[in-house]
Amino acid sequence: MALTLPTTHVAVTVPEAMTALKLSRSKIYDLIRSRALPSYTEGRARRIPLDALHEYMRNKLEEAA
Repeated sequence: MALTLPTTHVAVTVPEAMTALKLSRSKIYDLIRSRALPSYTEGRARRIPLDALHEYMRNKLEEAA
């Protein structure tokens, strides 16, 4: 199964981040609260910049190496 993140977006929603990282909603919010996964809100909508998502994945890969 291929990972399908929107390529035209600069930021993703929490459900899109959940799908990309295969993590639960509560784990995504834990990462946001701990500042391991930067995010911002626009009105009531929480968004995670794609760069932040990629950086988080790079950091996890480096930790595993």
